Amino acid sequence: MPKAKASPLVRYRKRLKQRGNVRLEIQVPKDDVELVRGMARALIDPARREETRAVLKRGLSRQGALGLKALLAAAPLEGVDLERSSDTGREIDF
Repeated sequence: MPKAKASPLVRYRKRLKQRGNVRLEIQVPKDDVELVRGMARALIDPARREETRAVLKRGLSRQGALGLKALLAAAPLEGVDLERSSDTGREIDF
């Protein structure tokens, strides 16, 4: 019995895999579709790949894992009233 021929799509995906590419499916808001597509095109383009990676890593990287203290210290709290009233509520008889 003759062996079935692989479909063109299967052959294409196999070639991509051999080149080290991986298929990725994501869901983004409608407004961000062109942004994500442009980012993907820039990462595929050998002339722009390294610069794009550097910009993305710089923009998306976190400055280490921030603890609560560091997060609060970095928060813009100008104009926020941080004083707490000394009112304890209603009187309670023990």
